[in-house]
Amino acid sequence: MIICWAFLLIEALLLVEVNVALRKKKRKNEEEDDLEVISIRTMAQETLGEWGGTLATVTYVFLGYTSMIAYSSKSGDILFHLINLPASISGIFFTSLFTMLISIGGTRATDQVNQWLTTSMIGLLLAIEVLAVVSGGWAGLGGSGNWGKVPATIPVIIFSLVYHDLAPVLCAYLGGDLTRIRTSVLLGSLVPLLALLFWDAVALGLSAQSDQVVDPVELLMRVKWSGVSIMVEAFSLLAVGTSLIGTLLSFFEFFKEQLSNFTLQFPSTQLPQGNMLFGLKKWWGRNKSLTAMTMAVTPALFVSSTVPDAFSAATDIAGGYCMTILYGVLPPAMAWAMLNREAEDPEQKAFSKARPLLLGVGLFACCIVIEQILQDILLFGS
Repeated sequence: MIICWAFLLIEALLLVEVNVALRKKKRKNEEEDDLEVISIRTMAQETLGEWGGTLATVTYVFLGYTSMIAYSSKSGDILFHLINLPASISGIFFTSLFTMLISIGGTRATDQVNQWLTTSMIGLLLAIEVLAVVSGGWAGLGGSGNWGKVPATIPVIIFSLVYHDLAPVLCAYLGGDLTRIRTSVLLGSLVPLLALLFWDAVALGLSAQSDQVVDPVELLMRVKWSGVSIMVEAFSLLAVGTSLIGTLLSFFEFFKEQLSNFTLQFPSTQLPQGNMLFGLKKWWGRNKSLTAMTMAVTPALFVSSTVPDAFSAATDIAGGYCMTILYGVLPPAMAWAMLNREAEDPEQKAFSKARPLLLGVGLFACCIVIEQILQDILLFGS
């Protein structure tokens, strides 16, 4: 988990450097102070060319939908246990709440709500872990771990620790201030790492008390005090909610940027008044935000409400392939491309002497993808 965290931290810092460099370049060319979010698709296209933009677009869209499916499906399952509302309806209701928050409240209101939810989640996690330790569930540095099981868990670890979809939004939100952005990325990434490491020790300790393979959460819920199960379900819901906010916000901004780019490619003055494309562009101009949010949410809600156990399949695909390619392979490739332009642009010195690091993290990401392919081949073969 620590190795995956360090790998993802390096990748996030690379994304930040590329994004801020492009923001400065765009501000210089357009002489604007207030810029919209520069998505990872635009970053890849600017640094790697059309093929990079296409790969980033396809991967990001697939990742966005699989993540949304996972969060909507899981929230439905949790709410079903809490209030006995059908999982499909619960997932739609939960996702719709955050959809309205982002659509109506905007980024700043969403940020305030997310801070409150995160604080509540951390408080609940601490309380649950204290109860677990009191119940004898603490393995420390020991426990009954099995290193042979590590490869199959890498997609889930990456899925749990990834926050890179927020990098473009964070760069815009903090105005391209590299010092503040780097600090936010570092401190923000430490919170889930420490929480997961602590929970891992608790889970291994609880598992050691059982003679059979069982979910540690189920063992925790066997504690006599009935409030434990409610606390665990509430924490799980908050964890899903805070993850959903980040993914939905960045996915929404991605589609909004693509719609803006599309309208810029077809100026209204060049289209006949009666042309269907003219009417479509005019409608998009008025309803760009609504269209972007609909595109981000509707397909995911449909799949999560109709496909049973969509959560497990979605997390494996998102963590093993989409996230690793998008946030593992592409960032060092983009940084490498910017390095090659240093001779042409002396101001691009953010990645100087970084080629060995870029090569190392890029190869590590490729190895994860190859390992996941082998895991899936063996799974299908069995």
